[in-house]
Amino acid sequence: MSAGTYAPKPGAAPLGRMITAQAVFETKMLLRNGEQLLLTVIIPSLLLVLFSTVDIVDTGSGQPVDFLTPGVLALAVMSTAFTGQAIATGFERRYGVLKRLGASPIPRWALMCAKTLSVLATELLQIGLLTAIAFGLGWSPEGNPLSVLLLLALGTAAFSGLGLLMAGTLRAEATLAAANLVFLLLLIGGGVIVPLDKFPGPVASALGLLPISALSEGLREVLQHGAALPWADLGVLAVWAAVGLGAAARLFRWE
Repeated sequence: MSAGTYAPKPGAAPLGRMITAQAVFETKMLLRNGEQLLLTVIIPSLLLVLFSTVDIVDTGSGQPVDFLTPGVLALAVMSTAFTGQAIATGFERRYGVLKRLGASPIPRWALMCAKTLSVLATELLQIGLLTAIAFGLGWSPEGNPLSVLLLLALGTAAFSGLGLLMAGTLRAEATLAAANLVFLLLLIGGGVIVPLDKFPGPVASALGLLPISALSEGLREVLQHGAALPWADLGVLAVWAAVGLGAAARLFRWE
């Protein structure tokens, strides 16, 4: 048989097609996982509806939904980019999925790109749903949408780096416990539901340096108060993104 008679010609698919196919697969797996769906969609939606309609927490002057929506959007980003990604990647590493994918034609950096695209696709669904719920509750946002996108992008980078760092260095069971614990602690102390000024001064200052606090307060400055660019919050997120992604790239173990 002469050469060149095979159709299609055997070989790896184009890199862009491999990344797209892997990203679609990752997104489907995430959305089919009941625990991840609870973290990424149901809990943020319930928190937004509950605390916007029931007077439980003093959110200051104005409508509660105007204060709560930016914080819940930040929580949604954290639940997907950090908690969900850390747990899923940690168990993929434990069961040898990452090792096998690393030996496939798709490069390891492209696999990480696919995971990032999956996170972004899930966040778009989350933000669309939460925005619709917030508008139904009477939300009236202000500010520049480009500033919001910049904050969300930096927040995603920061949480994604921290999630991959945790998944790539800890055992899967430890990652599961730690990621859920961090989620609960930051939900309470990250300015999502409870304003940071309700905490004692030194504690509030320390909490303000957390990525969830920077993202919550930054989104609140733009969407509630109409600020142009909250540079301090952007700076905190940029530092966390650089540290998290840099450490993950250096320390991540595939097996």
